[in-house]
Amino acid sequence: MIGGRVEEGETSLEATIRECKEELGDKAIFDATRLKQVMNFEEIATSDNKTKIDFYVFIYEGLLEGSLTTSEEIEAFLWYDGTAKVPLSNTLKNEVIPYCQEEKLIKEL
Repeated sequence: MIGGRVEEGETSLEATIRECKEELGDKAIFDATRLKQVMNFEEIATSDNKTKIDFYVFIYEGLLEGSLTTSEEIEAFLWYDGTAKVPLSNTLKNEVIPYCQEEKLIKEL
């Protein structure tokens, strides 16, 4: 799962593409028409328990092209087993992960 914030003047889709490139490498090729928003939540940031955030979830329909690499940030969550070294938001734990499991977008151990 790739995450980040929407920068000023950026749409959620543009932010999604930028974050994917940042976290999967600049040689990753994305067709914006294959990114589909499947969820949107408002919540309070887990990091400080006071900052309001908009939480968007996109899926990529198809195979990613180009040369993909993973950042250390992504590697830390590659093998999420229900516990985490950093706190996960309630939305991620209670909405996004169950959705991904139901849709078989992530593999259960």
